[in-house]
Amino acid sequence: MKTSKTDSGETMDPRPRVLFVTGRLAEFSLRELLEGLAPRVGIIAEVAVLPISVAALMPPKWVARHLEVPEGIDRIILPGHCRGDLSQVIEKAGGAAVELGPEDLRDLPRFFKLEGPSRDGYGAYDIEILAEINHAPQLSIASILEQAARFASEGANRIDLGCDPGGPWLGVGDAVRALRDAGHRVSIDSFDPMEVAEAVNAGADLVLSVNATNRERAPDWGVEVVVVPDQVDTLDGLDESVAYLRDRGVPLRVDPILSPIGFGFAASLGRYLEVRRRDSEVAMMMGIGNLTELTDVDSAGTNVLLVGFCQEVGIRSVLTTAVINWARSSVREIDLARRLVYHSVTRRTLPKHLEPDLVLLRDPRPRRLGPEVLRELARRIKDPNWRLFAEDGRIHAMNNALHAQDADSFALFELMGVTDPAHAFYLGHEMAKAKIALTLNKEYRQDQALSWGFLTEPEKGHRREQ
Repeated sequence: MKTSKTDSGETMDPRPRVLFVTGRLAEFSLRELLEGLAPRVGIIAEVAVLPISVAALMPPKWVARHLEVPEGIDRIILPGHCRGDLSQVIEKAGGAAVELGPEDLRDLPRFFKLEGPSRDGYGAYDIEILAEINHAPQLSIASILEQAARFASEGANRIDLGCDPGGPWLGVGDAVRALRDAGHRVSIDSFDPMEVAEAVNAGADLVLSVNATNRERAPDWGVEVVVVPDQVDTLDGLDESVAYLRDRGVPLRVDPILSPIGFGFAASLGRYLEVRRRDSEVAMMMGIGNLTELTDVDSAGTNVLLVGFCQEVGIRSVLTTAVINWARSSVREIDLARRLVYHSVTRRTLPKHLEPDLVLLRDPRPRRLGPEVLRELARRIKDPNWRLFAEDGRIHAMNNALHAQDADSFALFELMGVTDPAHAFYLGHEMAKAKIALTLNKEYRQDQALSWGFLTEPEKGHRREQ
């Protein structure tokens, strides 16, 4: 229990005292946020303003030299950008716990667990990803191994070799052995019995696909098979093939075949539901590339919906391709999606505010400073270096001499009067990012990469001081 000062003297207060470290420009915003946050989380919030404008620029050693810790502080929260060896700050803290907070002070409510659902146990999944290498017979072994390594790094559990009609592929055994030697599990996607036999002999342990045309060969292969209907867009022959294979002890999973939009998509979802209604235990698979590759839309949302359907229905394996450009990242998307939907279904919680890496085009919660904070920031700047902000349809540029704003970055640049070519290049780069952020309602932060979910590429800061 710590002692805190009041107007009438000292009184005992059980709330922990937490010291938030920041720079001059963020002081106003931080104090305003803490005024409402501290009572909600049960702390006494204090602020240490260090002699620097931008808190993100202060390294731990510099913090240790300038930080003065009041007596009785329990925790010290440093800005999230203050990475590195914290030992000197810890030594200066005098027994108070030292930790990194969020990179953006507006994330403090989430940092104190006031926003969003619980992520306890997040990351588990029970859906297998089969990543198909299309037209494998036309590729070299080196190319097959390269694609397989990429798919595995993105989350694939098994590599599917997609064969071409008119086989057999004489090199299928070599390809399977190379994949197995590289540590991959392999499935073979072919109706050609010679290709399948060669692949199985080389180590493939799943065959896509089996129906009345080739099911009599399946017992000889000695591996699991995927059973499909005899006629696309129906369930014709499916029950008969399943019964035939079960009688002969062949392990199997069922794929009623997903149809593209305009060719029976809704009815095909109904077939998956019907198969599950008939047999609550049968293993099932869905080839979701039939939708992602054949629909003019970025694939992430489609993959999440289909994997969510699979999770609820009990479809525990999915086959995907990653050929057309808008679906090139499907394997990674499905890997993230299966974790999201597993958590949602098993915890009975909405799949929301759990997986920001799947929000690619627009940010989950673009935050704005507002005109009053922007004016206050502009008033406090004491140096000629430009700070850029983007919100409410306008780009703001401010330093100690000017606070200009415009929706047109070229017009704004004219107002700034920058003549140094290198600095102009830097500002042009930043303004381009700001304009993209405004167009897509994303959050812009100077010298930081725009967020594109799991596609975000870290950006090295290139701020040029004047």
